[in-house]
Amino acid sequence: MDALAGLLDGPRARGAFLLRMVMEPPWAVRVADRAPICLMSVTRGAAWIVPPEGAEPVRLVPGDIAVVRGPHPYTVADAPGTDPGALVGPGGLCTTLHGQPLAQEMVLGVRTWGNAAHGATAVLVGTYLMDGEISRRLLDALPPLLRLPADARTGPLRLLDAEIAQDEPGQHVVLDRLLDLLLIAVLRGWFSRPGAEAPAWYRAMSDPVVGVALRLLQDDPAHPWTVASLAARAGVSRAGLGRRFTELVGEPPMAYLTGWRLALAADLLRESDATVEAVGRKVGYSAPFAFSTAFKRVRGVSPQEYRGNLPEQQQNLPER
Repeated sequence: MDALAGLLDGPRARGAFLLRMVMEPPWAVRVADRAPICLMSVTRGAAWIVPPEGAEPVRLVPGDIAVVRGPHPYTVADAPGTDPGALVGPGGLCTTLHGQPLAQEMVLGVRTWGNAAHGATAVLVGTYLMDGEISRRLLDALPPLLRLPADARTGPLRLLDAEIAQDEPGQHVVLDRLLDLLLIAVLRGWFSRPGAEAPAWYRAMSDPVVGVALRLLQDDPAHPWTVASLAARAGVSRAGLGRRFTELVGEPPMAYLTGWRLALAADLLRESDATVEAVGRKVGYSAPFAFSTAFKRVRGVSPQEYRGNLPEQQQNLPER
């Protein structure tokens, strides 16, 4: 498993929220769904994304792709100054700003929504509804709002545009996979830009020594790894690996492994009905007490408390 695969592993399997928004100006939609990440791309016309806290609005033209990192609210509009007429809440629930339902009156077809069937602007929207802890290291490295120009590697966008309004058997699975591919393409393009500030562990993947160790840890976190066994597989000395890993990644190998194991465990606690003991074994803890102790030290709560305190939005995702 590489860095980008880690981003998409786990919660995405339970379904993303996807639609084509078709609008005729003036229009503005306030998004307050608290989703961890949303992708948007204009296929016709133009749209503005107005982020929170006074940040500069970003204009999208056909082919551009924006990634908005949650959970803070933002506005999508025909112009930065247009007042919102609709509010999107958790789970994609759409209402007026006063709470009156809007979903039915603005339905234009299969996964198509807006105020005019032939509106001047069309925007593809793909939202990951769940906050996957595996992805946290990467999501924290992203700005709250990024825009990738139309000339970047965005081939999956054309496929997503063609499939989003289809209603074939298993269509939601097809759309999930296309959204995953699009996100990977966008992040590859973003981190490969000249001067891009990719996270240290992401850059370290290309190192001939540390990259080997990182992939071993990510591919098989339950293995009883030691610095010595990693060094032997990477073909260097124990001291050499420890020094180089810490220098490039920012933390020692075993600290990275612990963080990765507990991130995987957090997702398993969210996504499966497995017992806490089974989750601990799956990520490399043979003793339940050791797993619970490590989890509470890092997360501040026990695995049982963590599972019990999951937000309702993440325990009961809407059916599509």
